[in-house]
Amino acid sequence: MKKKILLILSMCLIVLGLAACGEADPTTVDYNGLTYDQLKGACENTVNILQNMSESEKAAYLASGEETLEHLVSRWEEAMEDVGEFVELGEFTITKSGKTLTCEQRIIYENRPVILTYVYKYHNMELEDITVDQVQTLGEKMTNAALNTLMGMGVVFTVLILISLIISCFKFLSRFEKGKEEAKPAVKEPVAPVPPAVEEAIAAQDDLELAAVIAAAIAASTGTSTDDFVVRSIKRRY
Repeated sequence: MKKKILLILSMCLIVLGLAACGEADPTTVDYNGLTYDQLKGACENTVNILQNMSESEKAAYLASGEETLEHLVSRWEEAMEDVGEFVELGEFTITKSGKTLTCEQRIIYENRPVILTYVYKYHNMELEDITVDQVQTLGEKMTNAALNTLMGMGVVFTVLILISLIISCFKFLSRFEKGKEEAKPAVKEPVAPVPPAVEEAIAAQDDLELAAVIAAAIAASTGTSTDDFVVRSIKRRY
């Protein structure tokens, strides 16, 4: 049992030793031709220039036509709101993630810190972006997260309400269409004219019936049978 425990402890020590060896000192690493001090110096020089620039220099930077420089000056002006007086330069960190290298210089002010961030393309160390942002407190982050959540939920519920209203309007549309159909006047179907042959057949049938009635009347008045005489023709006088 003791041997197993010793073996486990030895393995843990070996793993920790390998991990410690794998973590290189960032100040001694070669960042594709640039050193730690060079990257840190670039950030510190940028902070000094931005802090000490005059109004005329700021106007010149904004009118320079260089998008990165104009963006940097604008973000710096936004980040300087309500931060108070400058105290000191804080921690400098370098992070490599995939094909980018990020350098962050923390700037300590009286009310809240500010972070200047340089983003490089690692394969050629070309500057990709520079940003300046105020460091938010935990309470501010939670507030922003809550506001974003409420906004998202509000949008979802608004869309659902609109969909339900649209669906509820369908029954009114069907009633409207039904009312329009009922309001239409009924179309009378044209009466087909009676063919002449049918009219003649009807007239002949009427004559036969009339002849039978006349024969019955004569037989009744004379006391004879209808077989003793024949009605050959009927002349109508109009």
